[in-house]
Amino acid sequence: MKNSKGKVLRIFFTIVVLVAIIGLIIYLAPIMIKLSTEEGRIAFKEKVNEWGFLGFFSLFGLQVAQIFLFIIPGEPIEILSGMCYGGVIGSIFIIASAGIISTGIFFAVRILGKKFVYNFCDEKKIEKIENSKLFQNPRKVEKIMLILFVLPGTPKDLLVYISGLLPIKPFRFIIISTIARIPSVISSTLAGANLANGDWKMSIIIYLVIIIPVMIAIFIMNKFDKEKLTDEALKVINK
Repeated sequence: MKNSKGKVLRIFFTIVVLVAIIGLIIYLAPIMIKLSTEEGRIAFKEKVNEWGFLGFFSLFGLQVAQIFLFIIPGEPIEILSGMCYGGVIGSIFIIASAGIISTGIFFAVRILGKKFVYNFCDEKKIEKIENSKLFQNPRKVEKIMLILFVLPGTPKDLLVYISGLLPIKPFRFIIISTIARIPSVISSTLAGANLANGDWKMSIIIYLVIIIPVMIAIFIMNKFDKEKLTDEALKVINK
């Protein structure tokens, strides 16, 4: 019964967040369309300045919803942060807020247990991952989590919930989940900052310059991974 109430609550908040995102897109669309012009870029920056602290608060609220409900990927919020506050401030804001939110979820899971996780995640998938010998191996789980957090396309926000049920120390989880996000966050926020300046080509170049070396590093790590930990972990998560 509690699980059903949790699912209803999650659906409700998902609808609220989607409505908020759609409203934000409609509100910003006329300004963003004009970013290719000098007048449009000035108008966008003036609008951001008008928001003041409310802009940071709204962006933080979107990120809370994104990580808690994992209904949207994190990249759009990272790009929006870069567009609004530049590459440096935008990156610091996203990394710090993601760290705070992820840490909060981690400790909530440790304190409230599986029932809390079931309110946000599929019960069968969580039990399958939790009961996997691979994810219950203290020696291997930290390496697995690091790679999965770095890899593009993996369900990072699902991993935050799962981590609270795994044999991983809180401090190590916080470090891993924060550091592993940095390449993706920096590439997205810098791309967003250049979009706000009307430089679409530079946005693409920056994104590729950061992401490609990361992917090469992951490829090399997997080549030397004789136990094929990453492949096995992805199979467990995606089944």
